[in-house]
Amino acid sequence: MRSVFLMPRLCVAVVSGALLLGCSSPNQLAVKQAPPTASGTNPAGAGFDEAGSDPRAMAIADRVMREMGGYDAWRDTRYLAWGFFGGQYQIWDKQTGDFHWEKDTLVANYNLNTQKGQVYGRGKDISATPAGQKLLGKMPAIWNNNSWWLLMPFKLKDSGVTLTYKGTAKTMAGQPADLLQLTFKNVGTTPNNRYEVLVSPTTGLVDEWAYFPNAADAQPAFRRTWSNYTRQGKLLLAANRDEATKPARLDHIATAQTLPAGLMSSAVPVAKLGAPLK
Repeated sequence: MRSVFLMPRLCVAVVSGALLLGCSSPNQLAVKQAPPTASGTNPAGAGFDEAGSDPRAMAIADRVMREMGGYDAWRDTRYLAWGFFGGQYQIWDKQTGDFHWEKDTLVANYNLNTQKGQVYGRGKDISATPAGQKLLGKMPAIWNNNSWWLLMPFKLKDSGVTLTYKGTAKTMAGQPADLLQLTFKNVGTTPNNRYEVLVSPTTGLVDEWAYFPNAADAQPAFRRTWSNYTRQGKLLLAANRDEATKPARLDHIATAQTLPAGLMSSAVPVAKLGAPLK
């Protein structure tokens, strides 16, 4: 599948010819374990625009978090693994910030906190080569992009987000939905992006999203479904990202609390944690 995948707020990364746009700013990459919370709470990230956000929109975001497993389950899940468009596969350690990324015979092991890592081609360390250095420089943007496509519903109250309620709407399938709008303040290099997120009033889950490169755009650059939710550990995660006439999905989605020793530092592609979807 060769497509352009867009995300807000950071920089362009080119990996084997695929264009990826990253989300978040570099100072948001640090992985911090939040303290335990009261049952059912969903604390906003530092820098979330609570004053500019609607109470109703925030309440819907809180329900989305609950329906997908709850904040404590999200916080305590250590490893997330998933396949991304174009043959990419990755495992993220939320506790340490380690990020293992693969595409074909290319492997990168990178830490999002230290912004250091290694790159391997066919098992050989190529970190010091121009190509290796170039890829290492793009790992934050790759992680931002690929993780946003899997985890956006958990980040509705993230740093820099203004969340507003825009009334009721219909999905591409004609189903009723509550329409949330995400805009961004003082974060990254492209803060003019806008997202619309359609949430089912019945299930409390995200059914669809639309991306606008500029907040003033009347029509989105794309509109895609969020569907095919499955339970992965304590979290509920969606695989399908279909457009109106083009099916698309993430694959090999999995969570874990422990991994085999050496997996996150492997110089060659590893056995995928999640089963392919049927």
